[in-house]
Amino acid sequence: MERIICLVIGYAFGLLQTGYLVGKMNHIDIRKEGSGNAGSTNALRVMGWKAGVMTFAGDVLKCVAAIVAVRLIFKGSECLPLLSMYAGMGATLGHNFPFYLKFKGGKGIAVMAGLIVSTGWIMVPIPLAVFLITVVLTRYISVGSLLVSTVFFLEVVQFGQMGWFNMAPAYRYELYILVFLLAALAWYRHKENIKRLWAGTENKFGKKKRNKK
Repeated sequence: MERIICLVIGYAFGLLQTGYLVGKMNHIDIRKEGSGNAGSTNALRVMGWKAGVMTFAGDVLKCVAAIVAVRLIFKGSECLPLLSMYAGMGATLGHNFPFYLKFKGGKGIAVMAGLIVSTGWIMVPIPLAVFLITVVLTRYISVGSLLVSTVFFLEVVQFGQMGWFNMAPAYRYELYILVFLLAALAWYRHKENIKRLWAGTENKFGKKKRNKK
């Protein structure tokens, strides 16, 4: 029951579609521009740096807020890191599949950034370095995003096996499965990017966005 409550809390926070709201402030429906995605990358390409930063910050903070709420509600739980991850999963689902926007949201990478920060600052440097180095070398934000989701999963397993989460093995393994599903969802949401990468037609950072037609 606790897990379901945390998912619902996370989903409710995830419904705050920052990209959509920022777009409306600029008299744009972000879902009908660029890639049609409501995330920070499309906001950046369609509306510029300010809108991109605002969207990214909002999507990060809504995940952090969801996890803070769960930690306050379930303070003292023997599986609090796991419940926090369920809140992060809920926030990702709310962001990716908002019911009031016909389930058309973002891809969840900025939300995952909030999840990484909330899991522990020790988790931040490696995914951040991987993302920045990848984007600088390849100029593909999608590749950097996919690698971040994979690195985060590997980090959670590594730190978990080192006892960092301080939970019973059953809870720890459930945590691993949950983060694996989050990484798999990130890859699934980037399936069109992966197709374009394979075909050599993926848009590079700094270049004008190709017409999605």
